[in-house]
Formats: sequence, structure tokens, C-alpha cells
Amino acid sequence: MGEEFHLSERPEESGVCKALGIRYGEFGDGKATIHCSVTEEHVNKGGVAHGALFTTMLDTALGGALVSTLRIETWCATAQLSVSFLEAGQVGDELTAHGRVVRRGKGVAHLAGEIVDQKGTVLASATGTWAIFAAKPDKFPVRK
Repeated sequence: MGEEFHLSERPEESGVCKALGIRYGEFGDGKATIHCSVTEEHVNKGGVAHGALFTTMLDTALGGALVSTLRIETWCATAQLSVSFLEAGQVGDELTAHGRVVRRGKGVAHLAGEIVDQKGTVLASATGTWAIFAAKPDKFPVRK
């Protein structure tokens, strides 16, 4: 039999995700979903969901999709993320970001995803590239 290894489990939401009310949904097999209910705290001067909310949701969903395929000791980091804003998010919208692995190699992965509202309207889409590390890089801080 081959070497036994364990894949990463769904991570706890980061501090920025907690602050924004972003929460994990499905996680596994190269896919992840992220949820958020748009509130007044999420809107920009124009009264619609701020692009930073969409970007954070997509970064988290795409990164989560990759993490679901990695061994526990493996690390990754966003190297590039391109977001297209297609429609405005409104207060009261229930947003879901879907992330998926498009192609993964040993040291780099390509991911894609989108945010939809409760009606299924696509509000934003993203593609990105993630660096994959065999172990936590020394320059990453130790967290307790």
C-alpha cells in the first residue's frame, strides 16, 4: 500500500472573514462555497456592496477550494487574483461565492469562481493563481 496522508479540513474563518460576516459552506474535492448576507456595513458610498466584500469572498472561496485538495502540512498563498464585477450587490442579498480548482500542479494552481445572489444572478467572477508550498514558509508568522 502507498503512503498514508491526510487532506486539510475546512479551516476556521479568518479574522477578516469574521469581521465581515463571511462564513464557510461546502468544502471538499477541489470546491468551496462561502456565504454572506449583505448589510448596511458592507455598502460603499453608492449604497451597494463594496467591491472589497466580493474580492474577499472570492479569494476565500478559491483559496478554500485549493486547500481542500492539499495535505495538512502543505501551504498555499494567493499569487494573483482577477475579479470582474458584473452586477451590484444590494442590502439584504444573500451571497454565495463558489470556488473550484481548474488545474493544479505541484507548485502552482489555477482556480476560478463566481458570486451569485439568492436569485442565482452572477454578481462577480474571478480567476486566480495560487502558489503551493510543501511546508509553511519560514517568512509566514507563527500564530497561536
